Amino acid sequence: MNPGLWIKALRVIPRISKEEWEKLDLISKLLVSSRAAVVVMTFISAAIAGLLALRDGRFDLGRWLLLTIGLTFAHATNNLLNDLTDYSRGVDKDNYFRTQYGPQVLEQGLVTKKVLLSYVALTGGIALAAGIPLVLFGGTTALYLLLAGVAFVLFYTWPLKYIGLGEISVILVWGPLMIGGGYFVITGAWDWHVVIASLPFALGATTVIFGKHIDKLQEDKAKKIHTLPVILGEKAARYVAISMIVFQYLLVFYLVAVQYFSPVLLAVVLALYDAIRPIRIYLKPRPAQPPPDLPKGVWPMWFVAASFVHNRTFGMVFLIAMIVQLFL
Repeated sequence: MNPGLWIKALRVIPRISKEEWEKLDLISKLLVSSRAAVVVMTFISAAIAGLLALRDGRFDLGRWLLLTIGLTFAHATNNLLNDLTDYSRGVDKDNYFRTQYGPQVLEQGLVTKKVLLSYVALTGGIALAAGIPLVLFGGTTALYLLLAGVAFVLFYTWPLKYIGLGEISVILVWGPLMIGGGYFVITGAWDWHVVIASLPFALGATTVIFGKHIDKLQEDKAKKIHTLPVILGEKAARYVAISMIVFQYLLVFYLVAVQYFSPVLLAVVLALYDAIRPIRIYLKPRPAQPPPDLPKGVWPMWFVAASFVHNRTFGMVFLIAMIVQLFL
C-alpha cells in the first residue's frame, strides 16, 4: 500500500514507468489508470448537490453517499473506457498527446485489455450498485437520469467526441445531470434553480476539456476527431473558452442578485487570481515549444493545465462559500 501515491494521484496525473507500475498496489493502479485527479471534479459536483439539499432542509446522508460513490466511480469508468476505445481505434498510437501527459496504461503495455476490462467491471459495478437504490427511491425520473449517465459513460469517447458533441455533453453532465439530478435523487424534487446554480461549476469543468481539445487540435484534426475546437478553429475556440470562464462569475453574480445565493457566494471573486492566467493564455495561440518558465512535467498540457488550476480553485472557493452560507 502506498498512501503517498494515492494522494499524489488525486492531485495530478503521475507518470509511471513499467518498473514502477509493477510495484504498485491495486488501489494505486486504479487511481492512476482512471486519472483520479480529474475525478475529483465529480466529487465537487456531488458536494454542491448535497449542500443545496442541506440548505433547503432536504438533505439525506445515505442518498448523498450513494450519489457520491455512484458519480465518482461512473467517472472513473468513463476514463477507463475512453482509453480502451482510443487504444482500440489506434488514436493513442505513436506518442499521441494522451500518452505524453500521463500513462495510457494500454498503449504503454502496463496492463492488458483483459485487466483493463476487469477495472471497468469493478468501477462500473460499484457505480451501478450505488445507483440502483437511488432509482428505487426516485422512481422513473431517477431511472432516466441513471440511463442518461450510462449513455454518456458509454458513448462520450465515440461517437459524441467525434461529432463536436463531447464538450456539450460535459456541460450537461457536470451541471444538470450531476448537480440537478443529484439534488433530485437526494430530495425527491426537481428544481430548475438548482440546474442554473449548477452551471458555474459545469462551465469550469468544460473549460478543462475544451483546453485539452485545443491543445491537441492538430492531432485530433489529423485523426478525423471533430471535437468542437476542431470545428470552430483554434482562435474561435480560445475565445469561447474565455467566455465560459467569464460566465462562471456572471452566473454567480446573477444568482446572488435574484437572492437564490446569499452575498457570501461573491467570495468566488477570490478565484479570479487563478482566472487571470488562463484568460491571458487563451488570448494568444498555443506556443510551438514549452515556455522556459513552465514547470517540468506540464507540457504538452498548456491550455488544459491553466484551465484545470482555475477550475480547481473556483470549485473549492465555490464549495467553501456554500458551506459558510449554511451557517449564515
